[in-house]
Amino acid sequence: MKPIVEIAREIGIQEDELVPYGRYKAKLESPAFDEARIGKSKLILVTSITPTKSGNGKTTTSIGIADGLRKIGKRSVLALREPSLGPVFGMKGGATGGGLSQVTPAEDINLHFNGDFHAITSANNTLSALLDNFNYFNKGTDKELREVLWRRVQDVNDRSLRYVITGLNGQKNGIPAETGFDITPASELMAILCLSRDMEDLRSRIDKILLGYQADGSPLTVKELGVGGAIMALMKDVLSPNLVQTLEGTPAFVHGGPFANIAHGCNSIMATKAAMHYGDYAITEAGFGSDLGAEKFLDIKCRIAGIKPAVSVLVVTLQSFRLHGGVKNAELKKPNMDALKKGVRNLERHIDNLTSFGQKVLVALNKFDTDPQDEIDYLKQWCDDRAVAFALNEAYAKGGAGAVEMAEKIVELTAADAPDVHHVYDLEDDIRLKVEKVVKRVYGGDGVQLSKKAKNRLKRIDALGFSNLPVCIAKTQYSFTDKPEDVHVYEGFTITVDDLVINSGAGFIVAVCGEMVRMPGLPEVPSAFNIDVVDGKIVGLS
Repeated sequence: MKPIVEIAREIGIQEDELVPYGRYKAKLESPAFDEARIGKSKLILVTSITPTKSGNGKTTTSIGIADGLRKIGKRSVLALREPSLGPVFGMKGGATGGGLSQVTPAEDINLHFNGDFHAITSANNTLSALLDNFNYFNKGTDKELREVLWRRVQDVNDRSLRYVITGLNGQKNGIPAETGFDITPASELMAILCLSRDMEDLRSRIDKILLGYQADGSPLTVKELGVGGAIMALMKDVLSPNLVQTLEGTPAFVHGGPFANIAHGCNSIMATKAAMHYGDYAITEAGFGSDLGAEKFLDIKCRIAGIKPAVSVLVVTLQSFRLHGGVKNAELKKPNMDALKKGVRNLERHIDNLTSFGQKVLVALNKFDTDPQDEIDYLKQWCDDRAVAFALNEAYAKGGAGAVEMAEKIVELTAADAPDVHHVYDLEDDIRLKVEKVVKRVYGGDGVQLSKKAKNRLKRIDALGFSNLPVCIAKTQYSFTDKPEDVHVYEGFTITVDDLVINSGAGFIVAVCGEMVRMPGLPEVPSAFNIDVVDGKIVGLS
């Protein structure tokens, strides 16, 4: 690794603009962006088809593209999401790429990275404590909360904490109440961090958070509680983007939360704009498939940030095609041309999704050692027949040299100006119509059905004047429906909206669909079993 001050200097960041966290990590302090420069940068969005449980390799591909562009002499900068400890110790392990296509120092980025997630967790739970304290001292008055909306969080997968009761063992310990924990990336404060444009915007969004409803029916916000300053004090340093590097020395801003199934799943606007300000090509990613992360990136983040991708890279693997062609998980690494031919239907839907947004599309095959050449040739020909750009990604095995084909295709596809984004819905549409438009145009469903709880929430949303906000749909990432087992269902289904959650600080409404929970559980054999410290070094995070 190069010292981080050298990485910064290469793209025009001076040492006094950095807050170092050791030799190889830093925060970019109080960045001031040139919108004219940002407007000239080519923004590359990396998304994927519907993934397997192991993912499709978006981060590995994003890093490969950035390194590949530098290999052909282009000035590229990455903007990635920070890993959550939940998946790191749970199902997926580390989230810093793989093989020769990684951001580094990987151990630091995967664990406690510059304290961002810890600060958000502390701010979130401080707000819970202040809210409970307010309720304790206003018990029996008109100010007492009859409904608390704010939940606690922690950045660990723990299904036992989804629903809990607090305040037990006597009145001196508080008022007994049903509550629960979400995982930290699902906190509204994480979304606020990711969507804030500057310090003033961050404070304004914190003050707007809706905490609950008082006995007289009036809503209570952070501003009315009077604790916005305290939460801001815990959050102010988090707003600065984190600067690290790839194994090949490409600058990378890693900032903001993952999880496009239960959150909006994009990195921060600050990090994306930093990459665009300092790079002629800025590469970013959005979580899971185009139906989740890319939809939210284009319908929520692009609207707020005033940005638009020049091209969308659709990451695919032959293993994913086999899954969508009917092969069981245990057999996904075995060649199966028949399953590939069936599974490309999933690719077709995701291409249609992205082109409906007005996007140019590059299909990038994330190559594994076990991939047979005849299946690769079939996929390339399938794309050629439909006039869709295709490139092979071998960055895992070869680093930037294995991503040159992708890089050259991206340069070719982005020669013209970035296309305008064709949003799925208008902000003037009511909330139900927004969700319905996403379900019909992006998921391919017939419509939506609202639970009794969701209908009551909708009345509140209308009464509070939040109907013009975007929607952030929380649903399974494993199918287009709201049921994870519907892997092969593409039409003839209805999405059930169980709840509508007001995130007035973040500036969107979360539509919770199906049996979606915002606190994941651990698998039977968690990745934690593979992690250890050997000779003073952390191993087993990949």
